[in-house]
Amino acid sequence: MSCFSFLKVMMVLFNLAIALGGAALLGIGIWVSVDGTSFIKLFGSLSSSVLQFVNVGYLLIAIGAVLFILGFLGCCGAQKESKCLLITFFSIILIIFIIEVAAAVVALVYTSIAETILQGTVSQTLKNDYGKNKDVTSIWNSTMEEMNCCGLMNYTDFNGSYYLEHHKQYPLFCCKNDTHCTAEIADRSNVTGCFPKLLSEIRSNAGVVGGVAAGICVLEIAAMAVAMYLYCRLDEK
Repeated sequence: MSCFSFLKVMMVLFNLAIALGGAALLGIGIWVSVDGTSFIKLFGSLSSSVLQFVNVGYLLIAIGAVLFILGFLGCCGAQKESKCLLITFFSIILIIFIIEVAAAVVALVYTSIAETILQGTVSQTLKNDYGKNKDVTSIWNSTMEEMNCCGLMNYTDFNGSYYLEHHKQYPLFCCKNDTHCTAEIADRSNVTGCFPKLLSEIRSNAGVVGGVAAGICVLEIAAMAVAMYLYCRLDEK
């Protein structure tokens, strides 16, 4: 088997796996969007925490769709030896790679700004919807119970909230499950907010996240190199 034939077969198999993975993510994304509660029950406290800060369902749908399209282009481009599909595949991978590098730089440089924006957005949801919206309340209750945390930063996130106005007390999670949670008891309990705990979990796994990111970058570079090699070799056929 020639080098061209070997790389062609590997390109087809690799992109077939990507397309199947993308289809799986699409399915999971639709599931999370339709039934987030069962997703939390299956994957535990970290999943419920993430759902507070990112619309996981739509994110998975977007990632799954992109991966499926990429897998389709790469697989069909290699199998049919289509220069158009191969160069389209190469271009999309290149664009994604550039966006990832730019996002990593922005995340490193503007981490504190991003955290401030995130806190402002989520705290408003907590104030307005906790105790009123069934899904939001269920997700927050699961998060606070399983992570032993209170609110976004601490109990003061509930000041002026719908829940405090209608129940005349803070959630019991903020007072280590006392029967009645007042501001004084919550302050004395000093329960940590969910956001600091989530950041702590992410930072404790920073090495794993960095390794996965590096692996993805290597795969993207390899995919671009193979796609360009096949593209150039087609001119010789």
